[in-house]
Amino acid sequence: MKIAQALSLRGQADSYERQEATWLLEHILKLSALELKLHMMQALTAEQEQAYLDGLMRLAKGEPLAYITGTQPFWTLDLKVTPDTLVPRPDTEILIETVLNLDLPYQANVVDLGTGTGAIALALASERPHWHITATDIYAATLDVAKENAIRHGLDRVQFALGAWYQALTAQKFDLIVSNPPYIDPQDPHVLNLQHEPQRALVADQHGLADLEHIITTARYWLKPNGWVVLEHGFDQAQAVQTRFKQNHYKNITSIQDYGGNDRVTLAQF
Repeated sequence: MKIAQALSLRGQADSYERQEATWLLEHILKLSALELKLHMMQALTAEQEQAYLDGLMRLAKGEPLAYITGTQPFWTLDLKVTPDTLVPRPDTEILIETVLNLDLPYQANVVDLGTGTGAIALALASERPHWHITATDIYAATLDVAKENAIRHGLDRVQFALGAWYQALTAQKFDLIVSNPPYIDPQDPHVLNLQHEPQRALVADQHGLADLEHIITTARYWLKPNGWVVLEHGFDQAQAVQTRFKQNHYKNITSIQDYGGNDRVTLAQF
């Protein structure tokens, strides 16, 4: 089977399915996008062909491409992902942009609660080398992936702590608390489309608001004066998150839209 024939097995030309097939082949053949285009008549080895067909079958069953290739681009980083982690989404980059626009101290003390792959903590560390950043997660296997990503990108200044939300921390105060916590309602029908990813990192009680509320209500004990909390949430949760910030006496409450025009990140100052 030649590369051109292999690509024709999934989706129409210019479709997202065809693009996924292209990325899969690039990964298997270790070719860049340009190199793949220049070698359309190159034949796959039997081993490469089998790996590609196996990958296509996994894609057809709804498995994210990142779990097949083992990596996912985020911000300027290429991150390792495993079934113990969520696949980082482009919309989470809105949180990074929001944080980088804040007026924070040169050596800000920052914590990323529920870090997963380490995407948020490591992206911020790559942009602000003088910040002191701690990344937490409740699951050791997940935290190991984040640690590996830190080593991969030479971001060894990031500290890691195992535990549930603030329980992972010792007595200290932060200029900034960030998090992309579980926020999907367990009854949301979209959960069925995310069955390959760890449900513990996706769904939360109280219609998806339980973890968001816990982070907001407890943050006051961990923030320095005028410290910030920046949270990612569901497209329809901005009003509820703003309300909880108001109930807990935060100020400068603002919601930021994602690339699709949906409210995706809400920040507030205490």
